[in-house]
Amino acid sequence: MSLVRRGLTVFEHIIVAVARDTTKSPLFSLSERVEMAHEVFADNPAVSVEGFSGLLVNYVRSRGARVVLRGLRAVSDFEYEFQMALMNRKLERQVQTMFLMTDYRWMYLSSTIIKEAGKHGGNIRHLVPDLVLHRINARFDELSREAPRKP
Repeated sequence: MSLVRRGLTVFEHIIVAVARDTTKSPLFSLSERVEMAHEVFADNPAVSVEGFSGLLVNYVRSRGARVVLRGLRAVSDFEYEFQMALMNRKLERQVQTMFLMTDYRWMYLSSTIIKEAGKHGGNIRHLVPDLVLHRINARFDELSREAPRKP
């Protein structure tokens, strides 16, 4: 949310592109993630949310966009993001990547850390929007009911 808000000081419109194909293990389906992001930004007409599959540069080109906005939390993010930006540039010379540093309050956070804390009952209330918090809690409740019980 912080990245999008700050990105809107540079761009007139931002498309939050939610990837189907990811190396992560999402807690929610693509349609659920798109729906949540859409709800988070529903009051801002300068932000739209769409899911996509395949290469990011192909999606960017299909939308007529020219810039990919990416957030960097720490030096550890930079190497991966730099490699991705160079590969995207190799695949599509007209697409540029712009990096914005995260707000210092969020430097230590990642979706993995938030999921782990939430999974084990940690208070993640001030780390995600309320509507996302409720869905995370409901999903973990659902998963705990489905988990096999130890004898």
